[in-house]
Amino acid sequence: MADTALMDKLVSLCKRRGFVFQSSEIYGGLGSVWDYGPLGVELKRNVKEHWWRAMVHARDDIEGLDAAILMHPRVWEASGHVSGFTDPLVDCRHCKNRFRADDPRIKGTPGQPDAQCPICGSRGTLTEPRMFNLMFKTFMGPVEEQAAVVYLRPETAQGIYVNYLNVLQSSRQKVPFGIAQIGKAFRNEITPGNFIFRTREFEQMEMQFFVKPGTDGEWFEQWRELRMQWHHSLGLTPSRLQWHEHGPDELAHYARAAYDIQYQFPFGWQEIEGIHNRGDFDLGRHQEFSGKKLEYFDQAGNQRFLPNIVETSAGADRVTLTLLVDGYREEQVDGETRVVLGVHPALAPIKAGVFPLVKKDGMPELATRLYHDLKQRFPCFYDDSGAIGRRYRRMDEAGTPFCLTVDGETTVNQTVTIRHRDSMRQERVGVERVGEVISAEMESDRWQVTSGK
Repeated sequence: MADTALMDKLVSLCKRRGFVFQSSEIYGGLGSVWDYGPLGVELKRNVKEHWWRAMVHARDDIEGLDAAILMHPRVWEASGHVSGFTDPLVDCRHCKNRFRADDPRIKGTPGQPDAQCPICGSRGTLTEPRMFNLMFKTFMGPVEEQAAVVYLRPETAQGIYVNYLNVLQSSRQKVPFGIAQIGKAFRNEITPGNFIFRTREFEQMEMQFFVKPGTDGEWFEQWRELRMQWHHSLGLTPSRLQWHEHGPDELAHYARAAYDIQYQFPFGWQEIEGIHNRGDFDLGRHQEFSGKKLEYFDQAGNQRFLPNIVETSAGADRVTLTLLVDGYREEQVDGETRVVLGVHPALAPIKAGVFPLVKKDGMPELATRLYHDLKQRFPCFYDDSGAIGRRYRRMDEAGTPFCLTVDGETTVNQTVTIRHRDSMRQERVGVERVGEVISAEMESDRWQVTSGK
């Protein structure tokens, strides 16, 4: 059963602390489109950088790419999106709302007199199901005509496939090798929802790994293991992660095997990443439609072949939401509710809050100097407003792992108090060692087992 109360609290926290805002809110908002605020953009950026390091910087066999959002229309014909990327939809002639034909809220059979609209309650106003393409369509050039139709890409993978030869030749890679990309994609979803989980504009982190036919099964299993390890490295609760294998009724017609990494959200187990064995379908289709040979020549084996593809595809927005959900908790401390966002220190938007205990006796000057020194190394926040306990609470909600307090003792022996977010433990550390201590905690795997989750 969905825990709507928890999601409501999380959405409220995200707005209050500047993680996520409703897009165009002053105009009433735009359905399932969201803006990332000052803390949200940092959290999501940290997720993407963590992924990029693991995929591109830490490996010699994967290259990066940033393909354009607009592509030649024939790309989407070759990929099957023009003919097959559709959902059966029904419209209500009375209230003008649109629904998927299999929407469980619809009573009766759409197109028949007994069918009832789930929004306005009218009977007999629902049309028969019609196929509706989920791609956003626009026009290139000054004339809006069929010949000028282009689409906003519904996925980033096709930009990788059509650049496969360019990257292969320019990077001097050899099969097996991969191409990684982070970028925006757009789908005209009819039933989006659950905050930033399913939106019409979203960001994907995809990697396509090109392998010799016959080795695809082995590489598929390797990437399954590596991708689950990566999600564990985020500090996510292991028991809230699971595999879901695509059955015969779920498997895409071209896929040989597919697994989803699912997370247990308040609204149920849902996919946050997919690992797919796509065979040679993609390069085969683009070779057919473009007329350009995409085969790879293996000099060692003196043979040509069309590489098979193992795909890993994660949603940057979904992973960000996963971190927010997994990190959110409420605790009772001294009769008050403490709200904590316990994200891994390496991913936290703000690494340290710096506070002068009082606004006198040279403490603000010392705190300001420490703040500017640390800010050269990682994002920090300076706060001299209100009681020290309230300042701690604000940082807890922002997910800040460390709070540094400059007090009277600092002026005497050049030490500050470091207060740890998760345990609330406090320790005295020399000013010159603060950056070193925080950096060590950010890089430590120990956090995953001592965070209390």
